[in-house]
Amino acid sequence: MQHIFAGDKPIVLTTKVEQETNFKNYLLENANMTRVLKDLRRKDIAQVRLIGTNKNELMKQFLKLLPNVIAGGGKVFNEEGKILFIYRNDKWDLPKGKAENRETIDKAALREVEEETGVQGLAITKPLEMTYHIFKRNGRHRIKVTYWFEMKTNYTGPLVPQQNEGITKVQWLNTDEMKLALANSYANIKLLV
Repeated sequence: MQHIFAGDKPIVLTTKVEQETNFKNYLLENANMTRVLKDLRRKDIAQVRLIGTNKNELMKQFLKLLPNVIAGGGKVFNEEGKILFIYRNDKWDLPKGKAENRETIDKAALREVEEETGVQGLAITKPLEMTYHIFKRNGRHRIKVTYWFEMKTNYTGPLVPQQNEGITKVQWLNTDEMKLALANSYANIKLLV
């Protein structure tokens, strides 16, 4: 099963049909995303399941339903093992952003982390899983496909929030601080961290 988040509720891509309880089933091949997202906003619905026939084609089929925005981001560790977080729109998040023209996704991730936080000397150590979430811009729903990378740095300079992107804080968080931050974060970030 694969998950796409709209807010903190998932749209689950699956090939299994199950009896509806606190979720709704739709066939992926003819899903009306306006209806799906409306149902997902209901309080009695915990998730929506889009059912397809080919497990290996579910995400490919789903991505055709909405315009895609490709982004890159980083789960950045410093030498103390702390993770870099940003605070934007009253939530803790990891730095990420949209890839620019002809920019490779790894370069986009490095650039966005540096721009949003001021942290320099970043190096990618490995790719992480991708995340998917639906957002609305200019009255239209879109899906953000974020490619995540684990990164490291020995940077000890000042952290500079990119205020024109709505970022008000940048902090290195230890394990205990991270647990508190994740209580006020996004479902995708909770899965990633």
